[in-house]
Amino acid sequence: MAKTGKTKSLQSAAKNGVEVVAGGSMECSGECGCSVQTSRGSGKPGAGPGAHAAGVDAALKAANLNHLRRIEGQVRGIAAMIEDNRYCADIITQVSAVRESLHSVARNLMRNHLKHCAAQALHGDEKSREAVIAELLDIARKVAR
Repeated sequence: MAKTGKTKSLQSAAKNGVEVVAGGSMECSGECGCSVQTSRGSGKPGAGPGAHAAGVDAALKAANLNHLRRIEGQVRGIAAMIEDNRYCADIITQVSAVRESLHSVARNLMRNHLKHCAAQALHGDEKSREAVIAELLDIARKVAR
């Protein structure tokens, strides 16, 4: 998302890696790891698919990136096991480990979402609150599978 005003950091926002522009609106600092590329396009404001995170904890982001790099290696290892005709039970064990690692990333993302995005929406108007509640229920259903 392109910066639309002079960016200033607030102490509470700086702790969480969030930038606040003049007027108090939050914008992506380009470090959130969301799927929206700040240099190629802009995410829509607010909540929902395509929006930027309201804030991102740097420690959670680093943990997620480390988990994902480890998962990449595990998946490559699983592919090599299949190529080598390894014992099926061993491959299934590795697949299970990858699934658990992905759940760990999902839990971290949920923690961040609740702490920043959902918290901000819950303090908004009735429409924002209802939308985030529906979204959280949907996410919980997906994660619980």
